[in-house]
Amino acid sequence: MNRIPDFSYAGYKNSEVPIPNIPVVYTIKPIEGDNTNHIQKAIDSVGKMPLNEHGFRGTLLLKAGSYSVSGTIYIKYSGVVVRGEGDGENISKNTVINAIGNTPENRTILIAGGNKNYRLDDDWEWGSRSFITSDFVQVGSHEFEVENPSLYKKGDHIVIKHPCTQKWLEVNEWGVNNDKTKFWHEGELPIVYNRYIKKIEGNKITIDAPVFNHLDKSLSRSFIYKYNRKGLLTNIGIENLRIDIHTLGRNDIKNHAENAIALRQIEDAWVKNCTMLHFWKSGVVTETAFRISVIDTKALQPYGVVTGGQRYNFNASNYSQQILFYHCHASNSRHAYVSNGRSTVSGVAVVECTSTKSYTASEGHQKWSQGLLFDNLNEIETRSESEGGNRIMGFYNRGNWANGHGWSTVHSVLWNCNARGKAISVQKPPTGQNYAIGCFGVVSGKGPFKGPIGYIEGSNKKELYPKSLFKAQYRERTGKEFDVLKTYDTSF
Repeated sequence: MNRIPDFSYAGYKNSEVPIPNIPVVYTIKPIEGDNTNHIQKAIDSVGKMPLNEHGFRGTLLLKAGSYSVSGTIYIKYSGVVVRGEGDGENISKNTVINAIGNTPENRTILIAGGNKNYRLDDDWEWGSRSFITSDFVQVGSHEFEVENPSLYKKGDHIVIKHPCTQKWLEVNEWGVNNDKTKFWHEGELPIVYNRYIKKIEGNKITIDAPVFNHLDKSLSRSFIYKYNRKGLLTNIGIENLRIDIHTLGRNDIKNHAENAIALRQIEDAWVKNCTMLHFWKSGVVTETAFRISVIDTKALQPYGVVTGGQRYNFNASNYSQQILFYHCHASNSRHAYVSNGRSTVSGVAVVECTSTKSYTASEGHQKWSQGLLFDNLNEIETRSESEGGNRIMGFYNRGNWANGHGWSTVHSVLWNCNARGKAISVQKPPTGQNYAIGCFGVVSGKGPFKGPIGYIEGSNKKELYPKSLFKAQYRERTGKEFDVLKTYDTSF
């Protein structure tokens, strides 16, 4: 029943087209004093330009130099790219945004998208709901039958919703099952997927990307509806920037910006060749974000207390789906690469990324996120002791921690990952599975809370084939080799 799903749909436009190189249409240099409005006005100028046939307006180029920014910058237009000249320290050659001050508190420096964390299960077209009639839709499936296919056509954007029923909770809530720790309730934590329809044949609908959890009608009656996409923005890029968040020199208070970059209410977008420093929560956070590529980007030296809710360097938060982190690097994190949006997060692939001096694990974090892939994730340098009991990576039961995290993730894979002798914890949730294949470290089913051991194979053995699961799945699906760094398109 359980099987490894295809993760290769993660990324900009399901990684089926190259990230485009959009021509520069507006250029600015830094000015003395606060550059917040200076940059914002330039973005707004590009945002007023017409969309071309490919869905882009053009690129704003920030020339090399130091840009002091005391507020938040918004890319609130589809088809706009903001590009610097490099993400290094030298301001004569690179574009450095120096984020100063703490007004408003807990701010994000650069927000791309509609800037609202819409719930997919609240954003639907009335009269468009139809129940899924298939008795069982297996994880990894692209097809199912519906009650009323006449409501839909090829190309429609839909949401698939699997309600959280009492029957589903009874079979899946193992480990969070008494009055003190029971935080999962009927009607909460639905599983939802943002998809579009590729084909309709009779009652059968084919979607663009797989589901990452079983849809079992005996436990929950799933349904679909049209997603109205109100306020959702597309085709936005952030490139070649350095965001250095200034602190007041105290590590025990939040006296500086929370996040460097947020991708929020957005689809088909990217961050490429960027470096973020000294945030207290995230270098890049995605929320209500779909088909996003974060490429060759660094989230370094978070500054703040080493405690819950802080130092999530690359953070796939609420309603993050088909997110690709590729060739990225994190340092000094609590959770370097983390799914933190509960059951609304799925299809996140962390491929050929690195981390150094982590305090605890890169992981699925809470409440049944699905379909995470850690593929060749490498911990370069470990701490002698870690907050997580030397646990560096894991898909496991988090029991009654925090607000009752319970099962952190399901149908997720660690492939050819290296924890540098530290612990990798892989446990099997009810009705699902997690996998560790060809990984290096102390790989086991041990965790902070009891749970059945997950599927573990080939630990501490070299020459796993294929070396990358993501790339092998991509090759099998498309017939092409995956290398986003070499296929950067310059055709328009």
